[in-house]
Amino acid sequence: MPEGHSVHRLARQFNDVFGGASLAVSSPQGKFAAGAALVDGIVLERAEAHGKQMFLYFSQDHVMRVHLGLYGAWDFGGDSTFTGASSIGAPRRIGEQEVAADTGLGGGGGGDYTGPPEPKGAVRVRLVSAHGWADLRGPTACEVITPDEAAAVRRKLGPDPLNNAPGDAEEFSRRIRKSSTSIALALMKQDVLAGVGNVYRAEVLFRLGLDPMLPGRSLQAEEAAALWGDIARTMADGVRDGRIITTELADRSSGIGAEVGHALAPAGQPETGDAAGGRCRTANKDVPVEDAHYVYKREGLPCRHCGTEVAMKDLGGRKLYWCPSCQGD
Repeated sequence: MPEGHSVHRLARQFNDVFGGASLAVSSPQGKFAAGAALVDGIVLERAEAHGKQMFLYFSQDHVMRVHLGLYGAWDFGGDSTFTGASSIGAPRRIGEQEVAADTGLGGGGGGDYTGPPEPKGAVRVRLVSAHGWADLRGPTACEVITPDEAAAVRRKLGPDPLNNAPGDAEEFSRRIRKSSTSIALALMKQDVLAGVGNVYRAEVLFRLGLDPMLPGRSLQAEEAAALWGDIARTMADGVRDGRIITTELADRSSGIGAEVGHALAPAGQPETGDAAGGRCRTANKDVPVEDAHYVYKREGLPCRHCGTEVAMKDLGGRKLYWCPSCQGD
């Protein structure tokens, strides 16, 4: 399932290529015909992401709510104004990295655009502007609701680190610190924290040296603040890079892909220009897949910090990865 940074990239993409445009909306598959008719021919005012859900706000008080889930995906194409448009969702060929749209007729950013191609497969929704198109396949949820209903859905979700509204950090701390379940399970609950999935869960807990099996109520306020801060930073990197990269330069075997002068700062403090010890927080798209993570999908391999074998276990229907030495037993 795409994690929150991918959905934020989707919302940004919709704003870039469709924002302010009147859209022709249809359901080639037929399952969304009634919903499509409600927003057909009206203006998409803005797109917003909250956790793993996207909300497309149309004029006339209509909101299309989309949750991709495990199998949902968006494909895009169009003329030169669609430069940078990508396919996002399942299947993700390289972790969370989206696949660039094809160029040429009906593709994104190249060739002579002649309109959208014939729908391929079970297209739930097709959005078409004067300059391009987007096709949605296989979402877990897709519905047209009112702004009040959209607000009610969002209130049920936990705070989103990428929105980071005033009071969100404190609300996250309150929710996770009252939980009797493990930190690892709590971070995956969308009513505690919206947008975090299995990769960010494992990686941030390692980065902060937190035992994933400790109950949420055992966290101190400063630990919860550090957790929120590191999640917000690493997910913001994911929005920028289009993939999840959590390792520091000094911890990579390749030694490439860091931005010099951008060091990791403690939660709540400004980042500095001093990349002391070679520990650079950010990374670019050239980082090899095998160097992108500390523990996620690295079971049996040596920990990048202490050499202990990375462990893995099933927890709550998902695989949890951690270092028994760096994060406690």
